[in-house]
Amino acid sequence: MICFPNAKINLGLNIVRKRTDGYHDIETVFYPIPIHDALEITEAEQTSFRQTGIRIDAPAEKNLVMKALAKLKENHTIPELQVELRKAIPFGAGLGGGSSDAAFMLKLVNEFAHLQLLEMELERIASTLGADCAFFVRNKPVFASGIGNVFEPIPLSLKGWHLVLVKPDVSVSTAEAYAQVVPHEPTVSLKEIIAQPVGTWKETMINDFETSVFAQFPLIRRIKERFYEAGAIYASMSGSGSSVFGLFPKETQLKALFPDCFVWEGRL
Repeated sequence: MICFPNAKINLGLNIVRKRTDGYHDIETVFYPIPIHDALEITEAEQTSFRQTGIRIDAPAEKNLVMKALAKLKENHTIPELQVELRKAIPFGAGLGGGSSDAAFMLKLVNEFAHLQLLEMELERIASTLGADCAFFVRNKPVFASGIGNVFEPIPLSLKGWHLVLVKPDVSVSTAEAYAQVVPHEPTVSLKEIIAQPVGTWKETMINDFETSVFAQFPLIRRIKERFYEAGAIYASMSGSGSSVFGLFPKETQLKALFPDCFVWEGRL
């Protein structure tokens, strides 16, 4: 049985306050995008894990896919499985690829093993694996608050827009990115901004991480600038980076502008 975990982008990101537990309350919008990994499970004599595509230098037991499987095994009888994951979503990019793999693994095993777990229960399990994991259970646009784990569905569609996503060969430490920002209450609610036409977002919707990340990595700032030079209606860093996306009204061919970077272009 096979599935295709997809990525997400952050539309806006406000860091609202630092919590007593050391985490930060944020406000953002998670929006699913059609960049996919491939995840396949088959019954086997012994459980095993194989990963291809973009290389992840970590042991199998540290992969979120296998952590998701282990979570299900705590309370359910699961057959021995051969698990194969082909990575195409860049990691360390603010795209939620690992979280998506974990959530899709929960859904895949739920169907494969006939566990009959409801979405609400899958979300509960997913939330123990990562703040944004539960988003990928329903996989629909949401306004996210708390530490990025409290979701409110929103009626947002970017269908027809052309998306260009670029991830340079640099890594941004999320902990360091948080350390460089000053939390603040947004003057205008992101829910209000997202309800306005995309053409207004450039002036009103911000990602609070950009100031500190751009100062440390001018290359990431330059990618955003080149999107606007090429005609983007809105461009932003996703999450704490390092990927940057642009929304264009029509198809573009921008790959040549970003040598040595991961580039994805397609219609939403």
